[in-house]
Amino acid sequence: QVQLVESGGGLVQAGGSLRLSCVVSGSIVSINAMGWYRQAPGKQRDLVATITRDGSTNYADSAKGRFTISRDNAKNTVYLQMNSLKPEDTAVYYCNARVVRGTATLRYESNAWGQGTQVTVSS
Repeated sequence: QVQLVESGGGLVQAGGSLRLSCVVSGSIVSINAMGWYRQAPGKQRDLVATITRDGSTNYADSAKGRFTISRDNAKNTVYLQMNSLKPEDTAVYYCNARVVRGTATLRYESNAWGQGTQVTVSS
């Protein structure tokens, strides 16, 4: 079983900052890519940013220049630093991890999600 626990969401005024964290735990061998997605009410879940195990990053256009994704492989943790927040950033933010599970002779990758953390930006 794999658990992803997000923290750091909350209410902030426009122009403010928040830092989200997501810790992965459970029966895993390693973690490949990790990422953050968000879903606003009535909309689909969209990519915010991803990061590979070696630190290569990818951002949605809406996040470029304002958000920074990072990870600590030793702690199985991914972060999202969000600056210059806007009301349109309001959404539930979900952590995602491509975790490697299995045994020494049989390994497989599975896609795991956190429960989400609410980010609300007031104008």
